[in-house]
Amino acid sequence: MARKALIVQGGWEGHSPEQVAQIFKDILTEENFDVEVSTTLDSLLDAQKLEELSLIIPTWTMGRITHEQCSPVLRAVQSGVGIAGCHGGMCDSFRENTDWQFMTGGQWVAHPGNAGVTYSVHLGPEKSEIIDGIQDFEVTSEQYYMHVDPAVKVLAYTVFPTAEGPHSPNGEVKMPVVWTKLWGKGKVFYSSLGHSPDIVSMEPHRTILKRGCLWAAR
Repeated sequence: MARKALIVQGGWEGHSPEQVAQIFKDILTEENFDVEVSTTLDSLLDAQKLEELSLIIPTWTMGRITHEQCSPVLRAVQSGVGIAGCHGGMCDSFRENTDWQFMTGGQWVAHPGNAGVTYSVHLGPEKSEIIDGIQDFEVTSEQYYMHVDPAVKVLAYTVFPTAEGPHSPNGEVKMPVVWTKLWGKGKVFYSSLGHSPDIVSMEPHRTILKRGCLWAAR
């Protein structure tokens, strides 16, 4: 029987949620998942359905989620369902919901220089099958400055400052880009890359996403 995944897409259109959801759907379909794509957060209300999934992928930026919508996700992941996502679609989803941020491991706060910054993504320091054999690479896009849970396992990082700003006097900061963590019995995977569909699908990022989804999925 095929593993089941739910992709919930919506929120701010600037992150192209429909196109990003399609990229994730293609990745999972290649791996023989049975994939449902929903355009409403009410699809999260059915706790029993969520707990029968292998993986949940949110692609929803700057929205609001009710307690009734969020609680079944928290419980499902805690029970062993995986959750995976990228960029603002997972870690700038619901700015007012600290439970969501606690589960996912971080929250976007700034992107100095906006979308035109060229920066390096360095693999490590943690080792994982998700990044095995992948070398450091460059990206021209938003460089996410995030508030990050110290419990995450950092699989890739970038260095600030690249673009100057009020953060610059603090000196060099290594900022996590890709991480994993655990939430109860569930696995959490996140990449901060993905401001536009071309960045989501560029290599080696697409490979990292694919491996991350497979790692997280029950």
